[in-house]
Amino acid sequence: MRFVKYVRPVAVPAVIISAVAPKELNISDSLSIKGVAKTVAANAMSYYSGTPEKFVDLPQPYYWWQAGALMGSMLDYSHYTGDHSYDKLIARGLLDQVGPDFDYMLPTHFGQEGNDDQAFWGMSVMAAAERNFPQPDPNVPGWLDMGANIFDSLAGRWNTTACQGGLLWQIFASNPNGLDYKNTVSNGGFFQIAARLARATGNKTYSDWAEKVWDWTEAIGMIDKFGNVYDGAHASKDCKDTNPVTFSYSASIYIYGAAVMADVTQDKKWTERTERMVEASRSFFSPFENATNIMYEHACEQVDKCNQDMRSFKAYFSRFVYAAARYVPSIKPAIEELWHTSVEAAAKTCTGGASGTQCSHKWYTGAFDGNPGLGQEMSALETIQGLLALDAEAPLKGGEIKTVRAFADQNAVKGDSETASGPAPTPTPESDSAAGSQTEAGTQTSGALRRRTVPVKGWW
Repeated sequence: MRFVKYVRPVAVPAVIISAVAPKELNISDSLSIKGVAKTVAANAMSYYSGTPEKFVDLPQPYYWWQAGALMGSMLDYSHYTGDHSYDKLIARGLLDQVGPDFDYMLPTHFGQEGNDDQAFWGMSVMAAAERNFPQPDPNVPGWLDMGANIFDSLAGRWNTTACQGGLLWQIFASNPNGLDYKNTVSNGGFFQIAARLARATGNKTYSDWAEKVWDWTEAIGMIDKFGNVYDGAHASKDCKDTNPVTFSYSASIYIYGAAVMADVTQDKKWTERTERMVEASRSFFSPFENATNIMYEHACEQVDKCNQDMRSFKAYFSRFVYAAARYVPSIKPAIEELWHTSVEAAAKTCTGGASGTQCSHKWYTGAFDGNPGLGQEMSALETIQGLLALDAEAPLKGGEIKTVRAFADQNAVKGDSETASGPAPTPTPESDSAAGSQTEAGTQTSGALRRRTVPVKGWW
C-alpha cells in the first residue's frame, strides 16, 4: 500500500430525499425512484441491529453471508441515490468482519463460511473499492488491498484433485456435504472478483485467472452453449453429474464478471457471452401468461419451496445485470423489456405490514402476498434502485482508486482523509493450497497487508 500526503476532502452537501411509498413509484422520475428506494432501504435495514460502533449478526434464520450481501445492497443505495446516511453502518459492518488476515476468513463464522460466503463479502468489498467508499480505520488495509487478499484466499483453494480444477462449495469439515460439491456460485464469485481486480489494477494475472475459471466452468458443463448456468456437480463423480437446477443469482454473477472482462480485454467473445447469458436468463421471467416479463425464481417460487437464501436471489440478479449494461450496452433493450416491468410489479407488492410498505416475494401476484422478509426487501430494493445504476459514477480503476478516511458528512477541516494510490499488490504464483492441490496462479499478499492488529473502534 502506497500512502500519499493527507488531503482535505471537499465538503459534500447532504442529499435530502423524501421517502415515497413504493405503490406510488414512477419509473420515469429519478426522484420517485430514489424516494421509493429510501423507503425500501429502511425496511431492509430494519432487519439489521448493528450500529456505527458495532457489527451485529442478522437474526435467525439469516446466515452470515446475507449480511455481506446486505452491505452490498446498501453500498448500491448510497452510490445510486447519493444518500449517505447509512455509510457509517456499512463501513462498520464491513470492517468488523475482515478477520485476522484481512481476507474475510473470520474464525467466529468458520462453522458456516463457505467459498460462496467469502465471495459475497468479497464482491461487496470490491464495490467499496471501486467507489472510494470511506475506509476510516488506519489499522486495516484499504478495500482494494482486502479484495486482493480475498482473491488470494480463494485462489489458494483451487482444487485439481477432481474435476480438473474448481472450488468446492464448502471450506471446513464441519460442512461435509459441501466438501463433495463444486458449485457455480462459489466459482462464479471467484471469477467475478478476479475480473474486477483485473480491471481495477490492470494486472494480467487476475484476468488470466478469470479466463481460467470461466474455461473450467464451461468445460465441465456448468455453463452450456446457450448460456444457462447450472448449480454444480459432485467432485466424487468427477463433476459428470451436473445438477440441472438454475438460479438467477448464479447466472448474474457470471454475467457481470463476463461484462467486466469485455471491458478489460475488449474481446468480443466476452460481449457475446454476456449477451448469451442474459438471453438465457429470460427463463427467470413470465411465470404465467398473464405475468409477462415479471421476474421470479423458477426453481422454487411457484411451488413455495424458496428458503430464506433463495428469497434474496432476485436482488443479486438485478444488481449484477444492471451493472453489466455499463460494459455491454447491447443488453439494455432486454433490461428495459424485462426489468422495467419487474420493477413496477415488485413495487406493487410493497404494501404490507404496519407501515404499508413491506415488500413480498411473489411479484406476479400484483399485491402483498403476506410473506415479508429481508430477502424480499433486498430484492425489491436492488431491482428498483438499479434503474439509477447507469446514471451513477462508473466503477473506478487504477490510480483513481484511493483510500478515503472521511465520510461525506464529516467536517473537511479535520484533515482526516488519507489517500492511498496505486494498484493492489502484484499476484505471484503460489503452491500447496489449502485444498491440497497446486495453485497455478494465486497471490501472496505482503505482511504489511495481513497485519494482525486489533482494529481501532473510534474512527469517528
